Amino acid sequence: MPKNSKVTQREHSSEHVTESVADLLAHEEPVDYKRSVLNVTGEAWDKQRDGEEELDTENRPAWNSKLQYILAQIGYSVGLGNVWRFPYLCQKNGGGAYLVPYLVLLIIIGLPLFFLELAVGQRIRRGSIGVWNYICPRLGGIGYASCLVCFFVGLYYNVIIGWSIFYFFKSFQYPLPWSECPIVRNGSVAVVEAECERSSATTYFWYREALDISNSISESGGLNWKMTLCLLVAWSLVGLAMIKGIQSSGKVMYFSSLFPYVVLVCFLVRGLLLRGAVDGIMHMFTPKLDKMLDPQVWREAATQVFFALGLGFGGVIAFSSYNKQDNNCHFDATLVSFINFFTSVLATLVVFAVLGFKANIMNEKCVVENAEKILGYLNSNVLSHDLIPPHVNFSHLTAKDYNEMYRVIMTVKEGHFKELGLDACLLEDELDKSVQGTGLAFIAFTEAMTHFPASPFWSVMFFLMLINLGLGSMIGTMSGITTPIIDTFKVRKEVFTVGCCIFAFLVGLIFVQRSGNYFVTMFDDYSATLPLTVVVILENIAVAWIYGTKKFMQELTEMLGFRPYQFYYYTWKYVSPICMAVLMTASIIQLGVSPPGYSAWIREEAAEKFLFYPTWAMAILISLIILASLPLPLVFILRQFHLVSDGSNTLSVTYKKGRMMKDISNLEDNDETRFILSKVPSETPSPMPTHRSYLGPGSNSPMEMSSAPNGRYGSGYLMAGTPESEL
Repeated sequence: MPKNSKVTQREHSSEHVTESVADLLAHEEPVDYKRSVLNVTGEAWDKQRDGEEELDTENRPAWNSKLQYILAQIGYSVGLGNVWRFPYLCQKNGGGAYLVPYLVLLIIIGLPLFFLELAVGQRIRRGSIGVWNYICPRLGGIGYASCLVCFFVGLYYNVIIGWSIFYFFKSFQYPLPWSECPIVRNGSVAVVEAECERSSATTYFWYREALDISNSISESGGLNWKMTLCLLVAWSLVGLAMIKGIQSSGKVMYFSSLFPYVVLVCFLVRGLLLRGAVDGIMHMFTPKLDKMLDPQVWREAATQVFFALGLGFGGVIAFSSYNKQDNNCHFDATLVSFINFFTSVLATLVVFAVLGFKANIMNEKCVVENAEKILGYLNSNVLSHDLIPPHVNFSHLTAKDYNEMYRVIMTVKEGHFKELGLDACLLEDELDKSVQGTGLAFIAFTEAMTHFPASPFWSVMFFLMLINLGLGSMIGTMSGITTPIIDTFKVRKEVFTVGCCIFAFLVGLIFVQRSGNYFVTMFDDYSATLPLTVVVILENIAVAWIYGTKKFMQELTEMLGFRPYQFYYYTWKYVSPICMAVLMTASIIQLGVSPPGYSAWIREEAAEKFLFYPTWAMAILISLIILASLPLPLVFILRQFHLVSDGSNTLSVTYKKGRMMKDISNLEDNDETRFILSKVPSETPSPMPTHRSYLGPGSNSPMEMSSAPNGRYGSGYLMAGTPESEL
């Protein structure tokens, strides 16, 4: 302590001490407690390491602009699910009526939890591992579980990008290769490929030309070299986009986030000009109000909200951690949530405009085929000409005329009608054929595009849009892995990113063997749903019940400059945890009720068949769920019983000049203790100054006297922990 300091002068003075502790401290040089006698951690001071840690937060990369950040969050949250999952759910669960439960759950679950993840990431400025280690070290497994789930999802998600790349390059030819069935030479006779003739040209191209799929998951069939190359290209794109962190991925987002909207708008305009598009849209938005009372509809709506925003993956936290402290993350959460919703509605309009056009084409084809059957029955006197209404003209037969003729024949030939083999050819039946996922993108949509004028152009645009949607989500998913690992273990960004992509490509070869599509289905159905639900519930509990909702609201008030609505207080504390617990219970029940299985393509039958997973596949499935959830109890046990350091109790805050209290003249007596412990929110270097460090069972104060020396510190005192941002 300097010789001319007030404390030193007091030691040699007989005057009565009247000044407060705050007055004394105000005149002292800022003290680095890590280097002082108050260092109770027992670790030596490493000057070089300390300097690096001191600059870490200040030197953290930042977004070049607010627009870049918003586009990154939009690109991450708006993915393939918005295009091929939401329209299917909307059609299946009551059309326009489905939008009501979806919007309600978006407001009471999606928006509050999305805001929560944005806020903790921005405040603590760390990836998912660092954030949850700081808030509650015993629940630090949340961050590791998020990383594992991101890895599992990234493995198969990039395979879908690889499929899109394959179709993209196949689109540069006319006619499109999936527009007609291939001709096979059998000696001097040319015949249509039997598998294609029994299914359809687009179905055949998907299962046989693209995937060359085996009959079951047990038949590996070896690697599909075409898809292996496409997967290599996909991982190369992701690696190049991620290698410089947000400096490279942020620039990619300008294109990958905006281009899909250009394509969707172009498709919407083109789709609305197609014959039958209005039929599809009207069918889509005709509400079936009885569906709103079905609990299954609400469960599926909650699941879609949950995954649409990317909650629990860690990507949201990673992106927001590169923001400035005063960024208005509440505005960001609201904006991105509703852009995501309106994107889903836009994609639904596009999908059903195109599917309405396809339904009309297929319905006309049905009418023509059945009209030929009726003509054959008339010529062979199986049916009487008197059954045909006089105004019906077979050379220009409309769907309305055919339906009238069909009803007459069905009434007259009631006893033998089934033997005639006639179809009703109703447009509603075609529109009710629900398709989702790969069935929508690579079969239904590709078939519709073969009927477009200039079909190769639209095919190129569509698959380029899928690549960009997938790439935007993959960047966010990979950030959920790279950001927390780099923050926690201080590895080199470029080396880790390249190594991660190479390792993921090698593991991902399981998805590009001939049975790979079945593994994609397994990972998509089971690797993320349950573990992520548990992760988000624990995130909510960690902030609302362990850290404290009131304390967190106060932190947000200081960070944002205004107090968030009380709506968030009640949703974080009560509504969201209850809703998420119900969703988790429903998911577990669903897993128990529906035996795990998959749709296999049987080559000989040229049709899909539902098969149950064999025993070894069930073992993989269960292992995925257990492995993704394992960090949660493991980290809790290790830190509960002090088997490993919790990473939060090291007293290593470096108090820099000018970062102590600027004005202490109005400090009250009961505030002096808070001042000593650096609990003044506006001046502490901590990103979350009122953090209560993890002190183990039975501790209830940031600083307390112990009756026995603490085994970890070799001291009878437990000092207040410091934020991870200063470590």
